[in-house]
Amino acid sequence: MEEAGGVFPFRDVRWDPDPVLEPNPAVRVPAPAPLVLDNGSFQLRLGWACSDPEVPGEPLLRFRSLVARSRGARGGAGPETQVGNDLGSPEPLRWLLRSPFDRNVPVQMELQELLFDHGFQRLGVSSQGCVDHPIVITEAVCNPLYSRQMMSELLFECYQVPKVSYGVDSLYSLYHNKRQGWPCSGLIVSSGYQCTHILPVLDGRLDARNCKRINIGGCQAALYLQRLLQLKYPGHFAAITLSRVEEILHEHSYVAEDYKEEMQKWRSPEYYENNVHKMQLPFSNKLLGSTLTSEEKQERRQQQLRRLQELNARRREEKLQLDQERLERLLYVQELLEDGQMDQFHKGLVELNMDSAEELQSYIHKLSMAIEQTKQKILQAEIPDLDPLGNEQSMEDAESMNEFEPLFAEEQPEVEKPVTTVQPVFNLAEYHQLFIGTERIRVPETVFQPSLIGEEQAGVAETMQFVLDRYPKEQQEKLVQNVFLTGGNMMYPGMKARIHKELLEMRPFQSSFQVHLASHPVLDAWYGAREWALEYMNHEEGWITRKDYEEKGGEYLKEHCASNVYVPIRLPKQPPRTAETPASGKAPGTGTSNTSEQA
Repeated sequence: MEEAGGVFPFRDVRWDPDPVLEPNPAVRVPAPAPLVLDNGSFQLRLGWACSDPEVPGEPLLRFRSLVARSRGARGGAGPETQVGNDLGSPEPLRWLLRSPFDRNVPVQMELQELLFDHGFQRLGVSSQGCVDHPIVITEAVCNPLYSRQMMSELLFECYQVPKVSYGVDSLYSLYHNKRQGWPCSGLIVSSGYQCTHILPVLDGRLDARNCKRINIGGCQAALYLQRLLQLKYPGHFAAITLSRVEEILHEHSYVAEDYKEEMQKWRSPEYYENNVHKMQLPFSNKLLGSTLTSEEKQERRQQQLRRLQELNARRREEKLQLDQERLERLLYVQELLEDGQMDQFHKGLVELNMDSAEELQSYIHKLSMAIEQTKQKILQAEIPDLDPLGNEQSMEDAESMNEFEPLFAEEQPEVEKPVTTVQPVFNLAEYHQLFIGTERIRVPETVFQPSLIGEEQAGVAETMQFVLDRYPKEQQEKLVQNVFLTGGNMMYPGMKARIHKELLEMRPFQSSFQVHLASHPVLDAWYGAREWALEYMNHEEGWITRKDYEEKGGEYLKEHCASNVYVPIRLPKQPPRTAETPASGKAPGTGTSNTSEQA
């Protein structure tokens, strides 16, 4: 929301904790409905794939893929774990945050399990000790077999799921959007939180051999913008948090159709004034000086005095309790002397670090007098009207308050001046403003020019050209008829026009091509996975059962139209055994070789 004068305040939205949902009975009857999980490195989205109209056809839970493990409060029983939206605000816990992802591949399965536990519990999965629903889950393009093996082990061994299907998020997004009449072949440009992929799809199947990845995404863009602003405004270093930077990136950035030409426009002062976005940081007016009246200052001083009196009262009560316990111990040792138990009496004196009975009597007398004085002070504080020593008590509190006077120096100036309107030398609000100018286009440009942040990688346009050059002209024509943009990092204004311009420069003269943007670049992957689950629920295609997992291993994948290509682990052939090897030893070697060839 824009304020007057083109100033945009930071919303600083706190994450609302995820509610515990009650599942609709339709997800259990007549058969358990599939659970759809879009397991992204930025956000985890969960929902049901159910044809019943009462079950929402959208993700019911969406939370960041983050886990924070704090050491717990002082004296707490143990560490405290917070997941997803339960973090509230990530900034105070930024140094504790952990993610199960390395780039876009899940590798920390103990953290992935915490995310799944949180999601299943809040989604209301009611089965005891297991999740008896089929799972449709997204995975990275060309996902390493080891990562899939750990994920299958987690789902089958920990959650006892009946069957699992793996698919690629960008292919699910294409599957959801191709129902609009688009061709089945195309070139997918998918840019997410950690990386960007160029994926060729021919006749509805992914050509995994020619897929390319660029290690640039929304995370790198946010860190780049944070560094730029912190260097530009070193006085507001701590206030330029990653959450505020992401807000600027999502709501105030755009992609220039021609980067050099746009940068030239920003050199004009008039263009700068008309297009700069001013972000207002929160600030306090206390820096202008005290504007309280004399009555308000006197009332505040009285409140401070009352707080100090309460503090002194608590200290007296604590001291009284300790003195009474000490006196009881001394009286017990004195009784030992009166009863004639000399050995125990001398032992008690040693424990009290005293030498004689006279020293014990003197200490008991002094401690008794101190206890009586403390009781009198507590009584006087409780009944001020009957306080004969009220002046002395007030003096003591006033002296205590004088000790804390430096703490209130800002609010209690030594000399009270008449209240006047203070005219500051500069506008304090403007001092706390961030002027976002060329940063609006420099940061999104990193997808096209990774060298801006020191990455020695090709940009999106060069990578698209590289992938297209690996095909004959006929297949190139098929691919460019559906250049499909998806992913959260493709949502910048002007992205579609920029891709269109890049293709116009790289394609032959008067050749045709089409650029399409996903209807919802962030959620279309989940929508496509849900539609696939509803269509293939009763088919064997794409579903890995528990029997498949036990027989073929956790890395096994059943391919379907939106999945990766399964490349099994091929064991090296055993070297031929010499004739000296006993015949009994040949059979195991031969069997192993045949097994590896079949795999």
